[in-house]
Amino acid sequence: MNVDPSRETPLFIQIAESIEDEVFTGIYAEGDRVPSTNEVAALFGINPHTVLKGMNILVDEGIIHKRRGMGMYVSDGALDAIRAKRQAAFAKRYVDTLVTEARKLGMTKEQVLALVEKGLDHE
Repeated sequence: MNVDPSRETPLFIQIAESIEDEVFTGIYAEGDRVPSTNEVAALFGINPHTVLKGMNILVDEGIIHKRRGMGMYVSDGALDAIRAKRQAAFAKRYVDTLVTEARKLGMTKEQVLALVEKGLDHE
């Protein structure tokens, strides 16, 4: 888990992003138990309510769910939900910006697609 109190991003968001990334990269599979709020709080020396606030973001998004008396678990469909969320963010951040700049430059659709294909070919 990657949490850094010196970053500008609030700790509860860092916690949510970190757990989400661990699910996305396969550290936690669907059905796996994730560390409890108390475990995360003790690990980083932060308030359990801060951790819970981050975990509740993931609960609201359907990434994890609570099992009464047992802890938090990765939900079925979490990986697909994260992928869809990240694809939407990718489109917003990169594709929309690319299209806006291409229009400013007077580029055609074909020119933009050719650039993208060229970039993909250089993997």
